[in-house]
Amino acid sequence: MPHRPRPPRILLAPGLEASRIVTGLWQVADQEREGRGLDHAAAAAALADYAEAGFDSFDMADHYGGAEDIAGLFRRNGGQAGLFTKWVPTPGPMTRDIVREGVGRSIARLGAVPDLMQFHWWSFHHPAWLDALREMAAMRAEGALRHIGVTNFDTDHLRVALKQGLPVVTNQLSFSLLDRRAAGRMSELCLAHGVRLLAYGTLGGGFLSERWLGRDEPAEADISDWSKMKYRRFIGAMGGWAAFQGLLREVAGIARRHGVSVANVATRWVLEHPAVGAVIVGVRLTEAEHRADNLRLFGFALDAEDRARLDHAFAGAQPIPGDCGDEYRRPPYLTAAGDLSHHLGNLPRTYAATEFRPGRLRVDSGSVWERECGYSRALRVGDRILVSGTTATHTDGSVVCPGDAHGQAVYILDKIAAAIEALGGTMEDVVQTRIWLRDANDWEAVGRVHGRVFAEARPANTLVEVARLVGPYLVEIEAEAVVA
Repeated sequence: MPHRPRPPRILLAPGLEASRIVTGLWQVADQEREGRGLDHAAAAAALADYAEAGFDSFDMADHYGGAEDIAGLFRRNGGQAGLFTKWVPTPGPMTRDIVREGVGRSIARLGAVPDLMQFHWWSFHHPAWLDALREMAAMRAEGALRHIGVTNFDTDHLRVALKQGLPVVTNQLSFSLLDRRAAGRMSELCLAHGVRLLAYGTLGGGFLSERWLGRDEPAEADISDWSKMKYRRFIGAMGGWAAFQGLLREVAGIARRHGVSVANVATRWVLEHPAVGAVIVGVRLTEAEHRADNLRLFGFALDAEDRARLDHAFAGAQPIPGDCGDEYRRPPYLTAAGDLSHHLGNLPRTYAATEFRPGRLRVDSGSVWERECGYSRALRVGDRILVSGTTATHTDGSVVCPGDAHGQAVYILDKIAAAIEALGGTMEDVVQTRIWLRDANDWEAVGRVHGRVFAEARPANTLVEVARLVGPYLVEIEAEAVVA
């Protein structure tokens, strides 16, 4: 029997091997949208075909329709593959029972402990994401989980997790010729800490293909699947259809030069980044498969001429704003719907506001010292919100990122944001911040964190070194906002 080529494999972490092309099952949710049925038995059989051909790593999530059930059926039928899934809880208290119940639902559907359990968190302003990852780490230490990853974490919060000693081995995020955010600070962090990127969106929802070359921009009403709705918004953010066509022309030229497809070039560009462990290519089970074309990824490599052509095209486009994962937490919401009101609009507040005098509201974080020393975490008087000096003290009293001013600043500004939001404001309303450092040499690291949070608001700011801070802290920050 002739040998059939198979995609190469990679060791993402000790004991965690995967195909360099992971098969993504997010489109199961789209296939089952609006009450449409998907034959789970036929879909499981399709997974068996993928595994037989060497595409034996499957990525799914608890909210991808019946994807976990299909993978579980595939496994009960004797299928062998790497199973990667995600737990995507609503932010709130993350107790031992809540975490184990949430993770346990996926394990029950799959009929097995997944090879990689990935964690997504909608808003870092709620600090319980650290509690969830700590509990997942405890489960891993017990043998109840194998490996832990995160999805759509930005660089600063992934860094906090790693500085806390949490055993995160992967970060799944958007990475493509349209969206190059992961090539910068994120890749530097991952290479320094041995974290592998799992890149999705490499085909831009199908827009990075020959069929769109020279075509007019489609009307929103003419796009029927969620993936294309989402990446049409990415095209808008990177400069619009004309900039996209300029990029597509260069990619098509490179593809002709190598005798491969536009999709091959687009995915190969991502795969060649040193921090990328694997690319995730979505599939519509029972409808279509592109395994043969995907295998052509490994028969060529991009050279200096190719990269020069791509750099020329990048110069005519705009970088996607913000850091990795920002599309799930702040405008512009580069999602299928164009907003996240169904997620972010209903999130519980981290803190509760209390009216203690007519026209005056206060927020307490629960610290014993607020009552003992007679102060509030934050106070609203009319349109003004005043936030007390804030340190990186977690809800259990522990210090977040001890010895690391950068990480403490990230946590502090999340805490300040939560207090301001509880009182009806946003970080865009902040007009004044004051920063106290134990060591002036930390000014740049802390200042850059401040700059990323307040890139638009740009409040008045004072930063000074002080002789000491109360407690084992390297930085303390206070803020004032005026709500329009």
